[in-house]
Amino acid sequence: MGSSMSAATARRPVFDDKEDVNFDHFQILRAIGKGSFGKVCIVQKRDTEKMYAMKYMNKQQCIERDEVRNVFRELEILQEVEHVFLVNLWYSFQDEEDMFMVVDLLLGGDLRYHLQQNVQFSEDTVRLYICEMALALDYLRGQHIIHRDVKPDNILLDERGHAHLTDFNIATIIKDGERATALAGTKPYMAPEIFHSFVNGGPGYSFEVDWWSVGVMAYELLRGWRPYDIHSSNAVESLVQLFSTVSVQYVPTWSKEMVALLRKLLTVNPEHRLSCLQDMQAVPSLATVLWDDLMEKRVEPGFVPNKGRLHCDPTFELEEMILESRPLHKKKKRLAKNKSRDNSRDSSQSENEYLQDCLDAIQQDFVIFNREKLKRSQDLTNEPLPGPETRDAAEPAEDGEVERAALPMCGSICPSAGSS
Repeated sequence: MGSSMSAATARRPVFDDKEDVNFDHFQILRAIGKGSFGKVCIVQKRDTEKMYAMKYMNKQQCIERDEVRNVFRELEILQEVEHVFLVNLWYSFQDEEDMFMVVDLLLGGDLRYHLQQNVQFSEDTVRLYICEMALALDYLRGQHIIHRDVKPDNILLDERGHAHLTDFNIATIIKDGERATALAGTKPYMAPEIFHSFVNGGPGYSFEVDWWSVGVMAYELLRGWRPYDIHSSNAVESLVQLFSTVSVQYVPTWSKEMVALLRKLLTVNPEHRLSCLQDMQAVPSLATVLWDDLMEKRVEPGFVPNKGRLHCDPTFELEEMILESRPLHKKKKRLAKNKSRDNSRDSSQSENEYLQDCLDAIQQDFVIFNREKLKRSQDLTNEPLPGPETRDAAEPAEDGEVERAALPMCGSICPSAGSS
């Protein structure tokens, strides 16, 4: 037994600590999801044999779709945060074609997928998701981050059924006292004050918007549809009207405690809405919640995803193999070919100087990240990682610039790659 173990360990490559992490450090296992400008696959790091999800985004497509800024902002945020109920970033790197983000692998599927599978979520299960999201959002609030896209598609379950928030593609950082103003998010989950701010101007909005989204999501998990009939096609002006005229219908068979909790999350006035952990801990119906146990994942979820299957659409794998014009598993050959072609071509015959300038800017500004290395050096010095409050706030997006339509995502088992 001992010899086979050491043989296995001997086969593991050892990467030079001074060398940046790169594509060759990972073995691609299978494709599992795709979004509007990225794809996701399961990978294994060759030296540690740990499994991750890897999201990769084609640079040229990102430039054409004006998504580079969002990718950079997401990376900037993810490099600074780590929490038990987030999908955490481990590595980021690039090559000529793509930008890569390697994150926690969560194999339990996203909540949209389970809704589409007609899973009946119990009140206890939904209450646990609310509490786990409350811990994640309270942490983000401490880091000055508004997520702005909390919805079932962006909540992934681990194999035991715990909830993790992903997709910081339209998140924003706000400094003390600042407020956000952009019309950003997925309409059915966006808080009234976001529409209000856009239509009537005024003070903008803050962290409370994410807690509204949790309320909408919790209602949807319990009932199978959302509290307000809102679609991506609805005019923003009509939505401002809607919140002041339509009242949410609660199901008579739901417990009084659950209805009270949902009412507090779905409060139109953000000043009276539950929006921090302290508020949650003061809710009578949550008085028995053991928050420390929750943080340690010692509270067992009521819904456990079926272990024997991948919670995603199997067509992703086929598409990557058959339809993809630049498949990942042929990358090495392709890049080598491109290099020899570039060398033989006169660089003055630039096909598209603007595109090349953008590609050069990405190449130069992209931040390579390695949490594993950071943790090692942290262990040596015992210094905490810096938080985003030590940096300038990301500039707010232009109004409406990152608004997203509310298309349901397939049950990918990793961060939706920019899908919504």
